[in-house]
Amino acid sequence: MSLGLNLYQEQTLKLVMTPELRQAITILQFSSADLISYLHEQANENPVIELQDVSAALENIVPRTEGPKPEIDWKEWVGNRATGEYTVNKNESTYNALDFAHKSSTTLFEHLEAQLGMVKGLTEGQRRIALYLIGNLDERGYLEIPIEEIAIRLGVAVLEVEDILSVIQHFDPVGVGARNLEECILLQLQHTGMDDEAIVQVVTHHLQDLANNRLQRIADSIGCTLSDVQRISDRLRMLNPRPGAAFSGNDTRYVIADVTVEKVGRDYVVLVNDISAPRLTINSFYEKMLKEKSSVEEAKQFIHDKLNAALWLAKSLEQRRLTLMRVTQAIVDLQRDFFEHGVHFLKPMTQKEIAERVGLHESTISRATSNKYVQTPRGLFELKYFFTSALATANGDAASSESVKKRIKAIIEGEDRKKPLSDQVITEMLVKEGVEISRRTVAKYREEMMIPSSAKRKRF
Repeated sequence: MSLGLNLYQEQTLKLVMTPELRQAITILQFSSADLISYLHEQANENPVIELQDVSAALENIVPRTEGPKPEIDWKEWVGNRATGEYTVNKNESTYNALDFAHKSSTTLFEHLEAQLGMVKGLTEGQRRIALYLIGNLDERGYLEIPIEEIAIRLGVAVLEVEDILSVIQHFDPVGVGARNLEECILLQLQHTGMDDEAIVQVVTHHLQDLANNRLQRIADSIGCTLSDVQRISDRLRMLNPRPGAAFSGNDTRYVIADVTVEKVGRDYVVLVNDISAPRLTINSFYEKMLKEKSSVEEAKQFIHDKLNAALWLAKSLEQRRLTLMRVTQAIVDLQRDFFEHGVHFLKPMTQKEIAERVGLHESTISRATSNKYVQTPRGLFELKYFFTSALATANGDAASSESVKKRIKAIIEGEDRKKPLSDQVITEMLVKEGVEISRRTVAKYREEMMIPSSAKRKRF
């Protein structure tokens, strides 16, 4: 065999990730909120693009039926909206529920500062200490900085700082200004007049035992009956361990449904909520400039490139809409029993099944369902919710993990709280119902639903 350099000609197929293809993939995996932000970014970068806000109402959406896809003149499709030929229905509602959503405009500091202004008899120095204390409360309403350190920073006596802190601890919300959980609870008990000796002992020495439901140990320690300790436990669980949380500065995040499923007669209709996003239009000034013969050639080429980018963006948006509609329709077809009868009839389903049904790749299904929500007659769900693992049943069928979780929750809600069911007993009950499941899986599902163990659920 001779060694040497030779030239060979062969044909190969490979996928080239062009910027346009990356953009289409990125747009597909965006949620509605992310898509709106992305469109605004593109409008800022591309002077040809204009965004036309439309109503977020869904009353006048007309479902688009599947059929042969006609050839679309994208320049005309986008240009019609730039020249004013596209108009919004005059009867379309302009009501947006998010415009009326409540948002707390008062911070914890402002709330406490207003109350401090109504306290009489304080000197300027004492008000300065009070404002420093209020300003150092965390989001729970706790003061985590030691009193001694505050006294050193302000150059005042420790007793003076403690006196001012006691004033703040009488402000609303009750429990604010506490230095730890025990003090927060005791302040609330004092405010309600329920600070008897037994409950104070429990808060001071047995909070950990209370959290682990070791009520017998508490009863032996403070010399009370189990029923008395149970009443103390119920009373303490009604208190607020985070009094400042109501004034947290975290903005409320709202979920915008990307797809809506509505029942019309016996059928379920899928509507893509593309009306929540601003409409993409072409700036009429640049469109006119592109048509003028007197325009500078370099400027026309620049506008032409930006126009092509806008047209590709429009194609990507339309492709996203069609993919979402096809994927959601396939999910609705496979999970019809769920929409008719509820979560107990949710079937095991994988992304591969949907991919084969709609003729797309699994990665495309994953992107299309990522961070997407669907509004259904049974509530708002993430599209990923419908993809569940399967558990075998005695009759050879498969049960969805979500339906099994729902059954476990129902069993626990119906148990005798004085004799709560262990994970092993729940496992045996499910096996008798035909679900092949292990005790470890029951424990895992219970923990995922944030349900405590039988020892912590027991009441005396």
